[in-house]
Amino acid sequence: MKLQLMPPGRGDVLTVTSWLAPIVWEGTFDSAVIDGIYKPLNVTIATTVFAVGKYITYLKDFLESAEKHYMVGYNINYYIFTDQPENIPAVTLAAGRSLWSLRVPAFNRWQEISLQRMSFIRKAIEEQIRKEASFIFCLDVDMRFDNHWGAEALGNLVAVIHPWFYQASRDSFPYERRPESLAYVHADEGDFYYGGAVFGGLIDEVYKLTGTCEEHLVIDKGKDIEAVWQEESHLNWYFIYNKPTKLLSMEYLWSDEKVKITELKVVRLSTIKKNLAAVRPN
Repeated sequence: MKLQLMPPGRGDVLTVTSWLAPIVWEGTFDSAVIDGIYKPLNVTIATTVFAVGKYITYLKDFLESAEKHYMVGYNINYYIFTDQPENIPAVTLAAGRSLWSLRVPAFNRWQEISLQRMSFIRKAIEEQIRKEASFIFCLDVDMRFDNHWGAEALGNLVAVIHPWFYQASRDSFPYERRPESLAYVHADEGDFYYGGAVFGGLIDEVYKLTGTCEEHLVIDKGKDIEAVWQEESHLNWYFIYNKPTKLLSMEYLWSDEKVKITELKVVRLSTIKKNLAAVRPN
């Protein structure tokens, strides 16, 4: 009998980039094989989320769904950036998983939270996280895990394809198009449009990413420029010049507001529907 270590590939979707980085879809990996590689290493995966202002209401569902589906069987350190640590919900964590609260100020503009995110993550990596974990994922809090999200997502530098621009042409990607901004992307540049709600990789790689984006955000602010999609715009600029070594398909960043496409066999993480006017400070 022939031993098949990996499942058959997917012929209906792109599974590798032009620079030979894999794109992870259902049907392109074998969890047992991957766990056989990573679990003996006893790796710890840092996971950051920002639960600021009314967004803290999403934290309980995020954590409870993560405990059911996210990196099950692996060591996880959740780092919750919040202005109200006293309101972090009590959630039962599996063995090898812990939670840390990191206080950040409240902001009058939701855009300011987005603009400051890279700085807070970079500082936390420098002062604490790099001593406690090997990998890191930076996720938005207003999301829910629905199915397995495992070590197949690990890589040196990991990006996720934005679900709203999967089938869009490059000229319709919402890059920052003003040359005055350090997030500027020329019309003939860019491979994919990446979502800012999910990125990760090795600690040192994400430290470099957040440090560069922080520096560019500060310079832009000094010139009174705010990129069209704040840190997501700078993240997309970064990935043009520092290619991700692994891409996650929209399985790893979907939206409850989108109609499912035929290529989507499973939803692993989805942004939930919400009344933005009710949770954003402006």
